[in-house]
Amino acid sequence: MNAVRKSWMVYATLLVVFWGVWGAFSSLPTSLYGYPNEMVYIIWAFTMLIPAYFALRGNRFDRRPVAALYGLLAGLTGAGGQLLLFQALSNGPAYLIFPLVSLSPVITVLMAVAILRERIQRLAVIGVIAALAAIVLLSIPGGGGDSNETGPWLLLAIVICVAWGAQAFFMRKAALLGVNDGTTFGWMTISGLLLVPVAFAMMGGLPTGAPWQAPALTAVTQVLNAAGALFLVMALSRGKAAVVAPITNALAPVLTIVLSLAVYQTLPSIFGAIGIVLALAGSTLMVYSDEKRGDDATASAVSPPPEATTP
Repeated sequence: MNAVRKSWMVYATLLVVFWGVWGAFSSLPTSLYGYPNEMVYIIWAFTMLIPAYFALRGNRFDRRPVAALYGLLAGLTGAGGQLLLFQALSNGPAYLIFPLVSLSPVITVLMAVAILRERIQRLAVIGVIAALAAIVLLSIPGGGGDSNETGPWLLLAIVICVAWGAQAFFMRKAALLGVNDGTTFGWMTISGLLLVPVAFAMMGGLPTGAPWQAPALTAVTQVLNAAGALFLVMALSRGKAAVVAPITNALAPVLTIVLSLAVYQTLPSIFGAIGIVLALAGSTLMVYSDEKRGDDATASAVSPPPEATTP
């Protein structure tokens, strides 16, 4: 294996670290300084310009209307999910929110089955069952752990899961129509910026009285988020999606969970702990099944037909 092929492991590792740390500490500007969630979103939207530059560099921007349609659909569902995520993190525990959000492949798989008439794989069925069980278990109030184990964040996390599952479906649809990843990522960045005025309106104007540490800490955490997105693009361009996607999908939430439990010194209930495990396992199974199916389809499409033999 040459250095170029090995490099996907470096980028996947960086993705896990960056997204894992971001997930654990993303709520700090709000919890420590009362910084508005909408302002956190606005700063995130502008940090997305960094990976967008690298994603578009060397790629032709697809100007077809279909590219804009699915790029905007992917971007608006993704950015809308981010806006809700910051609200959820302000009143709920990250170690429960991220396992729920990681179940978004359930929505992607179900949309592909219903709309694209794709056949669901056996591993994906197991993943869906595990995901449904995880949602039920994570919804059960704990007897003694975090006092915020139930609340408005639970509904928000489910809505985010649906939004990000739909986003992945729209990204897949764009890829099937020949839209390159750089163009889709560019439209996703544009979509995030389009929702900035909405965030301002929700906030009622610029915050006053916030210390400089609030926007500085927000910028640092959201750059981790944006850089993680860039590392994902780079890892997928260098390694097999059937290997890269399950690793990154599972390990980043695991790191978030571990850091959150360690830093905030809380423990989930027994139902919550089982739900976390089932959520990560179900999500990983679905992502692996989906990406493996895509790799197999690509391999069969590019492999030469068998040579005819003469009797």
